[in-house]
Amino acid sequence: MNTSLTQEQINNYQTDGYLLVENFLTEEELSFWRTAVTEAIEQRAGRKMPNSDTKVGEDDGINKESDYYGKVFDQMLNLWQTNDKVKQIMLDEKIGKMVATLAGWKGTRIWHDQALIKRPWANPTSWHLDTPFWSFSDRTALSIWVALDDATYENGCLYFIPGSFHQTTFENPGIGKNMDAVFDFYPQFKQSKSKAVPMKAGSCSFHNGLTIHGAGPNMTNGFRRAMTCAYMPDGATFNGIKNILSDEQVAKLKVGDLLNDDQQNPLIYSGTLASQL
Repeated sequence: MNTSLTQEQINNYQTDGYLLVENFLTEEELSFWRTAVTEAIEQRAGRKMPNSDTKVGEDDGINKESDYYGKVFDQMLNLWQTNDKVKQIMLDEKIGKMVATLAGWKGTRIWHDQALIKRPWANPTSWHLDTPFWSFSDRTALSIWVALDDATYENGCLYFIPGSFHQTTFENPGIGKNMDAVFDFYPQFKQSKSKAVPMKAGSCSFHNGLTIHGAGPNMTNGFRRAMTCAYMPDGATFNGIKNILSDEQVAKLKVGDLLNDDQQNPLIYSGTLASQL
């Protein structure tokens, strides 16, 4: 893996709220990631999460207009909990250190991984924020997005509103039919120029969870597969939102409690504040 970061890359991320890292995986690593994710998805038999019987495409109570949303992408979460190969990938300390360097924190915990698959002719992913969905509120939380297939203009590559994370809050319309709903919350960005980030398979991007982003439709007869993971700083606390947590887990938590269960949110990197790798 290409886990080295230059100071210029770090500065760009901290300015724009996203960063493209080309050739993140070698060909051999890409092959392993594809095999692992395919195997993990097959094992799930359509279930979105380990602790839920909700199937891909069903209403999960989070996203609006689920008939439309079900044709945006297939989403399966926390594959690392049900497949050893994905666990090996997701718990890699080198990625955790890379995340800590970009975010500027000491310790990296996994919030959740997720496979995101745009099927042929899939709907676009409307502009949205990530962090407001999650069970903690942190302005530095971020995700990695690894392309398992080429992500192109034609099949639904990512788009970002550069710098938007500096001004967004934890208000979010969710992912629905209206591409521009997020601008009802953040009208100052309605006239902003978006930045498309196509990437070759094996490349990746990082983005802050408060960066406004979306993806185009899949206008092809092929799949656009990506493997992603959301991260939080060690020391993050529960904000009262259930998100991926089970009813049993939520029942044991009160607002302000640490989210430090290593079975649910493993610590994959711990060190001093990093400025370089």
